[in-house]
This record gives sequence, C-alpha cells and structure tokens, in this order.
Amino acid sequence: MKPVEVHRTIEGPQDAPVLILSGSVGSNLDMWLPQRAALSDEYRVISYDHRGHGKSPVPAGPYTIADLAGDVLALLDQLEIEKAHFCGLSLGGAVGQWLGRYHPHRLDQLVLACTSSSFAPPEAWAERAENVRTKGTEWLADFSLGRWLSKDFDDPQQRAAIRAMVANTPADGYISCCSALGSWDFAGELAEIPTPTLVIAGSEDPATPPEHLRDIAAAIPRSRLAVLEGAAHLANIERPVEFNDLLRAHLLG
Repeated sequence: MKPVEVHRTIEGPQDAPVLILSGSVGSNLDMWLPQRAALSDEYRVISYDHRGHGKSPVPAGPYTIADLAGDVLALLDQLEIEKAHFCGLSLGGAVGQWLGRYHPHRLDQLVLACTSSSFAPPEAWAERAENVRTKGTEWLADFSLGRWLSKDFDDPQQRAAIRAMVANTPADGYISCCSALGSWDFAGELAEIPTPTLVIAGSEDPATPPEHLRDIAAAIPRSRLAVLEGAAHLANIERPVEFNDLLRAHLLG
C-alpha cells in the first residue's frame, strides 16, 4: 500500500539525535506528552499519529504492519533523516520490530514497550473491529481504559484525556489496524533484528503481559528486558520517570 504523510510534531534541537515515538492502536501522539516534555531538550523528538489515527489520513483498509512501517520510512525520507532512534509501544512496537528486521540501517537504537510478537488471535481482533463498527469508539474508549491503566492510577484528568483520545479515533482507521494486529506473527523474525534493543514491560499489563516481552527479549540477540512494577499497558504514562530514565540510558548506548 502506498505510504501516507502522517501527522507529526517535531520538538527539540535541529542538530540533536532523532527519536521517533510510535504509539498504541487507538491513540494519538499526545500519549507521548511525558516523553516529549522530558526528552526534547536532548533529542529531536518526532511523535506521530498512525494512519487512521488522530490527524493522519484515513486511507481505505485493511492495513498491515508493513504499511504502517512504510509510513515511518516515508517520514524519515521526507525529513531527510538517515537514521533515528525508535521507541514504539504496543502497535508502535510491532512497527519497530518490522523496521528492526527489514530496515535496521535506518535505526540507531530500538525500544519496544508493552508490545508482542503475536497479539490476540485474528478472531478476537475481528470481534473487536465488529464491536467498533456497531457500537462506535465510545464503547472502545471504556474497553481500552480498563486495560491501558492500572486500577491504582489516580489521575482523573489524565484518565479523562486518554478516554477522549480513544473515543476520537476514527472508527475506520481503528478497524483497519485491527486487521494489521490480527495478522501479526513475528516471533520467527525476531532473531534477525541486529539493532540494540531495550524491551520494556508493565507488570500489570493485561494486553501484552510481561511474558510476551520476555519472549521478545529472549529472541532478539542484542536486547535486554526491564519490567516497570505497577504499570499497565501505557507504562510510559503510569511510570514516566522510570520509563524516561530507561530510554535515556539505552539511547546513550
């Protein structure tokens, strides 16, 4: 599928190392606000909306992970960036795995957070897509919130913002990404990723449990695993200080 020009923000010094932030299905680039605020003094931080999400175009689906990764490569080409650090969470982590396997020459360091080499079975994603088709993204917002944040996360303002982010995701874009996630099975490719990789899990993540991340870290040759205690799926929001510290240490090599 032809690449689309994704909506993005670019923050930080023009001559600093580039860090790409790639988010979860059902999110937009605002899910990275804690990282953008903390890291844009040190890095040229580029956060973006996947196709079908936020302010990015919503081409006809279904999509594949390769389609989404192609959008990232097109973004790098458009901005004349030869290599960048890449941090992907959930769906963004699948994009990072694909890039690490097939375009490692475009990556400096790779971070895979709260993701999987194989998500739920295709039937589960088809059922979720049908629920969004019939019930809309309001249903999706309530469903996602219970999986993305732990029950102990007590910031009502952030909860409301995350719920609104999901509820405002274009239904057609989300449904098309369900197809991408349902067909994703990358376990057999992980050993071919040469890029130094940090793998981050949330100990309370029901969507991509820690054992999924342990399997990824065990398969990628130059990788290490960190588990953030008490964090659910959006570990970057629930444990921003620890997440950012892990990022900094890994990006410095």
